[in-house]
Amino acid sequence: MSGRRNDRPTLEEVAALAGVGRGTVSRVVNGSPRVSDQARRAVARAVAELGYVPHQAARALAGSRTDAVALVIPEAEARLFAEPYFLDLIRGVSAELASAEKQLLLTLVRTEAERRRLEHCVAARRVDGVLLASVHGDDPLPDRIAELGLPVVMNGRRSEAEPVDHVDCDNIGAGRAAVAHLVGRGRHRIATIGGPLDMYVARARLGGYRAGLAEAGIGPDESLVAIGDFTEEGGRRAMRGLLERAPDLDAVFAASDVMAAGARGVLREAGRKVPGDVALVGVDDSVVARLMDPPLTSVRQPIEEMGRTMARLLLDKITEGSRGAGARRVLPTELVVRASS
Repeated sequence: MSGRRNDRPTLEEVAALAGVGRGTVSRVVNGSPRVSDQARRAVARAVAELGYVPHQAARALAGSRTDAVALVIPEAEARLFAEPYFLDLIRGVSAELASAEKQLLLTLVRTEAERRRLEHCVAARRVDGVLLASVHGDDPLPDRIAELGLPVVMNGRRSEAEPVDHVDCDNIGAGRAAVAHLVGRGRHRIATIGGPLDMYVARARLGGYRAGLAEAGIGPDESLVAIGDFTEEGGRRAMRGLLERAPDLDAVFAASDVMAAGARGVLREAGRKVPGDVALVGVDDSVVARLMDPPLTSVRQPIEEMGRTMARLLLDKITEGSRGAGARRVLPTELVVRASS
C-alpha cells in the first residue's frame, strides 16, 4: 500500500472488502468452524490487505464467549406487551442479532431482587453484552453494567449528557414538528400530555412542545400541560384533567400514540369531535395510530431501526473488545399526517 492508515481498520471495512457480513468476519477472526472455506479465504485476504488487527481483549475473550446478548427492559410485563414500541424494538434487535448468530435473552427487571440477579449474571459473564431500554433518569443500572466490564448500549438516554453509549431519536424535534403542524391547522389552545419527567424522552418532547409554541408566538400556559405515564389509562387521566382546567383547548399533542388513544376515549365521552373540536397528534406512528378512529396523526420514530442500530453498536463493542463509551446515534423523526388533525 502506498500510504499508512491513520486509523485502525474496522470490522465493517473488512466485511465490505470481503463481500460478507459482519458476523462472518467475527466468526473467522474468532476461529469459529461455522464458516465456509470460501468465506474464510475472502476474509483472510481482506484482513491482510487492510492490515486489520482485532482488539487483544476481544481475542482473549473469544474462547469464553456465550454468543448471547441480554435485552433488559425495566418495565412490567403488562406494559411490555401492551405497547407496540417495545415489540418493534425487540423485532429490530432480534433481526440484527440473528444475522450475527447471537441469541437474544429478553429480561424484565421489575424488582430489586431481579436487579441483583441481573448484576450477578453480568458479573458471571453469562452474556456477551447488554442492551437497555426504557431507563429512567435515576437508574444506576447502565453505569453498574459498564463498571462490571461488559459492553452496554442504551435505547434512549437518561440525560442530555448521557455517558453510556446509546441510540435515541430526535425527541425535541418531534414536539416541535407536532406543534408546528397544529398551528398550521389554525389551532391556538394547544395542550400536551407528556410522559413521566424522570425520563429524558418525556422531558425532551415536552421541551419540543414548548419550543414549538414559542416559535409560533404563543405564550406558555401551564394549565395546558398534563403529565401521564406512557400508558392508555395515563392518557385518559391526563385528558380529564386538561378538560377540567382548560375546556377551551382545541388541540392535544400526546407524547405517545398509546396516551393519545386514552385521550381520544375521554374526548369522545365528553362529546368533543376529533378533529372538528380538538385536533390530536401522537408519537411513534405505531399500529395504534393507524387503527384509531379517526386515524391518528403521529410523529414517526424509526423504532425497528433503533433496535437494529443498538444491536450493531453492541456487536461492534463485543468484537472489538471496546468497553469505553463514545458511540451515540440520534435518528430523525417524521410527521405522518392523518385524519385526527
